[in-house]
Amino acid sequence: QVQLVESGGGLVQPGGSLRLSCAAAVSTLDYYAIGWFRQAPGKEREGVSCISGSDDSTYYEDSVKGRVTISRDNAKNNVYLQMNSLKPEDTAVYYCATEQHFGTVVFGCPVFGSWGQGTQVTVSS
Repeated sequence: QVQLVESGGGLVQPGGSLRLSCAAAVSTLDYYAIGWFRQAPGKEREGVSCISGSDDSTYYEDSVKGRVTISRDNAKNNVYLQMNSLKPEDTAVYYCATEQHFGTVVFGCPVFGSWGQGTQVTVSS
């Protein structure tokens, strides 16, 4: 299990932007894939995006494509989720997750075993 801590959530108006951060308590993020998920009230958790730990490939769910960018800073053991053009339907608790993974994520994200506690994102005017 890897300890993960999310930050950066908050209240933002529709059309606004937020950058979420995920800090991982590991000596190195090399070969750890990181994923972002979200869960809105009354709904099941859904995937948002993930990034490979080996080739920096990325994957985005259709609901966020073109509005969200995932990136990683291995020197800081951080992964970021830049969210632009936010909509009220993006309101949810956002979680990051990680798992050792040695391949591409271009075709989809791996199954994750370690999860953070989440950070609330509220998009409202």
